[in-house]
Amino acid sequence: MSATSATNGTHYEQLHQGRTKMYKSKVDVVLGAQWGDEGKGKVVDMLASDVDIVCRCQGGNNAGHTVVANGTEFDFHLLPSGVVNEKCVSVIGNGVVIHLPSLFDEVLKNEAKGLQHLENRLIISDRAHLVFDFHQHVDGMQEAEKGGKSLGTTKKGIGPAYSSKATRNGIRVGELLGDFNLFSDKFKSIVATHVRLFPSINVDVEAELARYKDYADKVRPYVKDTICFLHTALRNGKTILVEGANAAMLDIDFGTYPYVTSSNCSIGGVLTGLGLPPQTIGEVIGVVKAYTTRVGDGPFPTEQLNDIGDLLQTRGFEIGVTTKRKRRCGWLDIPLLKYTSLVNGYTCICLTKLDILDTLPEIKVAVAYKKPNGEKLDHFPGTIAELGGIEVEYAVLPGWQTSTEHIRNFKELPENAQSYVRFLESELSVPVRWVGVGKGRESIINVH
Repeated sequence: MSATSATNGTHYEQLHQGRTKMYKSKVDVVLGAQWGDEGKGKVVDMLASDVDIVCRCQGGNNAGHTVVANGTEFDFHLLPSGVVNEKCVSVIGNGVVIHLPSLFDEVLKNEAKGLQHLENRLIISDRAHLVFDFHQHVDGMQEAEKGGKSLGTTKKGIGPAYSSKATRNGIRVGELLGDFNLFSDKFKSIVATHVRLFPSINVDVEAELARYKDYADKVRPYVKDTICFLHTALRNGKTILVEGANAAMLDIDFGTYPYVTSSNCSIGGVLTGLGLPPQTIGEVIGVVKAYTTRVGDGPFPTEQLNDIGDLLQTRGFEIGVTTKRKRRCGWLDIPLLKYTSLVNGYTCICLTKLDILDTLPEIKVAVAYKKPNGEKLDHFPGTIAELGGIEVEYAVLPGWQTSTEHIRNFKELPENAQSYVRFLESELSVPVRWVGVGKGRESIINVH
C-alpha cells in the first residue's frame, strides 16, 4: 500500500472513530409499504405502549388511522395513533399541514370516546403550515376540472396547502401566534392570490380572521419548537416512534405520480418533517397488508376486478377511514414491495390482515413484472404509462381455509399460513417480525 492510500485509510478510519455519540437513543419509524391503509395505526398503538414520544412528520388530515383499544374504536386523521397511550407525548411535526378546525373537531370526538389529558401531551410544531378552508375549496375545484382524469384526492386541501408552502406564501402555525396584524396581512395576501387564480371561490376574510383569532388562543398551549424538543429528548435517552402517514406508493417522488399525495411519505420525509439527521434513525418497520389495496385512481397491477377483489373488500371491510370510499383490492405485489424496501430500507416487516385470506383455497402473489414481449423488468416502472403496460407473473400458493383470528402464537398458525409469511420474508430478504390476524392490538402475533 502506498503512503498516500495508507494516509487516506487512516483519515477514513479517524472519521468514523471520531464520531461522538450525541444521542442516547434512536428514532424508530413505522411506514406504509404499499398504497396506504396497511394498518400502521395499530402497529404504532402496539409499539407506543413502550415509547416516550410518538410523532407525525408529514401529510395532514388526508390520513386515516383506526385504533381499537380496550374495545373502543378511535379514528385519527391528524393526531398520532400513539396518543391512545396516556404515558406518551404526541408530536405533530413541521412537515405536517394542519387544518385547525379539523384538528380540534378530532380532539373533541376522541375525548368523547375516553381520550384524556391531551392538553398535557400534545405538541404542535410552530413551523407546521396551516390548511385553510379555501385550500379545501380549491382542492375540490381542481379535481372537478380534471373530470374523468381526476387523481382521487381526499379534497382536504392538502395539495393546495403544500403548493402555498412551496411558493412561499403559506402561513405557519407560529405566525398565527405572533403579531396578529402581520398574520392578517399575510392571510389577506394568500386569499387574494387564490381568488385571482380561482375567481369563483368566495372567502369572507373578516369572518375568517375573527375565527383564527380564537384558534390562536386555542392552539397556543400546544405549540413549541419541536426540533429542539426532539433533540433534547434523544440526548436524554427518550424513546421516539414516528408514524408515517399515507404510504410509499403515494410518495410524491417515489409513488405512482401523479396519482400520489403531496408529501414525502417515505423515510426522507421523516428527516425533513421532524428536523432529524439520518444517524438518529433506528428500526424502519414496513407495514405490509397480506394483500394489496388502494383508494382513488391510478395504476394497480394486481387489482382483481372479480369475485376475489369483492371477497377481499368485503372480508377486509375495505372502506377508507377518511373518504368512506371502497378500496380497490388485489393480490400481494412483491415487485412493488421490493421497490419500496429499496427506498425505505426496512429493517423488519409487520404483515397485517392475514386472517382476511383464511377462506381462500389458493392465493396468488405477484413475483415479477414483464414487458409485453415477455422480458422481465429489473426495476419498478417510473411512469404510469410503463406501469400500465406491464404484465404480472404470479406464484400460486396453497391456502389454509382455517380461521386464524384467535391464534396468538406463530407456530400455531396453519402450516400454509406460516409458509405464506416465510415466502414474503424470503422474497424481500427482510424479516417479518409481527403478523396481524384481527382488529385489536392483542391480535398481533410476535413471530420471533
